[in-house]
Amino acid sequence: MGKVEEFEELRPLLFSIAYRILGSVSEAEDAVQDAWLRFDGSATRPASTKAFLSATVTRLSIDVLRSARVRREAYVGPWFPEPLLSDPYEDPARSVELADSVSMAALVLLERLSPPERAVFVLREVFAFGFDDVAAAVGRSETACRQLLVRARRHMEAGRRRFDVDRRERRELATRFLGALKDGDVGGLRHLLAADVQLVGDSGGKAPQLARAVVGAESVARLLGTVFPLLARVDVSFEPHQVNGQPGAIFRDRDGRVLYVLVLDVLDGRIQTVRSVINPDKLGHLGPVADAWAVDREAKRARRRAT
Repeated sequence: MGKVEEFEELRPLLFSIAYRILGSVSEAEDAVQDAWLRFDGSATRPASTKAFLSATVTRLSIDVLRSARVRREAYVGPWFPEPLLSDPYEDPARSVELADSVSMAALVLLERLSPPERAVFVLREVFAFGFDDVAAAVGRSETACRQLLVRARRHMEAGRRRFDVDRRERRELATRFLGALKDGDVGGLRHLLAADVQLVGDSGGKAPQLARAVVGAESVARLLGTVFPLLARVDVSFEPHQVNGQPGAIFRDRDGRVLYVLVLDVLDGRIQTVRSVINPDKLGHLGPVADAWAVDREAKRARRRAT
């Protein structure tokens, strides 16, 4: 097998590692491409191509993450990862771990970890790499990596809420939610929301967004039941879609451009968190991006005309 074929076979795994470390589709793709350039430029073939490329993409991702964390400290409002519509890497033996680790909630928790902790957690806990390969990837001893993993697990477990794993039930709940949203059915929405549900958005200060999280079933239902009917008046539509392994939807303007992405966290038959990503910088990999400010102004004019 040639270098190109070996690399392409491993590309899904490399992207999945990089995305979980970085929380960015574009940065993960860049890290994978840089890993290819180093592999292609190497005069010798490694004993294990998988180990070499996984270590290379991990080190590249750690370097990018260190600089990204400085930018994120000055980020306006909540930070969410770039929406991922489908994870290219599949492993039936670890399907639950893979799905859980790519969720918005898990990636937000990973932000609490240091870059080495995050890399060790992803390689060992998510992809089940041996500690020898983990140590080679992060440039630490196996003993140090075990200690990093203990700290990472502690941080993750302290903030993690387990979500429903029955995909059929989640899809059905999401279908009912989106139907009520489309109809502006406040009562229907309220019935589907947990009492302490949170509605929170990531605009990065680059699109209209809530000033703060909205908490509570009544408040969230009333806001959602009011906002979407207004957007529908200016031909905003949505299509249900899995986002980061969770039920969600992509919202588009009248020209089909991506306006924002909605993601739902589901637990015990109720929606626990409604997350929206509207920062245009995080939507470009999904297609042409709408001018959210223009849509917002048009919706406000439509509301004034209606009243």
